Amino acid sequence: MSKPKNYETFVTTLESSTPPRGWSDALKAMWFDCKGDWEASHDIAQEMYTTHGSWIHAYLHRQEGDKFNAGYWYRQAGREFPTVSLKEEQRQLVEYFLNQQP
Repeated sequence: MSKPKNYETFVTTLESSTPPRGWSDALKAMWFDCKGDWEASHDIAQEMYTTHGSWIHAYLHRQEGDKFNAGYWYRQAGREFPTVSLKEEQRQLVEYFLNQQP
């Protein structure tokens, strides 16, 4: 399956048992997060040595309540600690990665 065109289409892929082939690591990490598999998402994010990986990593540590660790990873990603809800940040991450070029 090619990359979804929007967030709503992305959500429909969550009915599958695995993320579609050919997706970026960032989208796969967010797919696992949206499925409630923090560990799988974290495993992917911590192997992404980019600002994108750092942003996902930050979000995941924020989600687990580790504000100190999250703050470190937001700084690594060049981002401010968010004031939006976790659900909103999740959507922002997915939408951001959907709009990235392959």
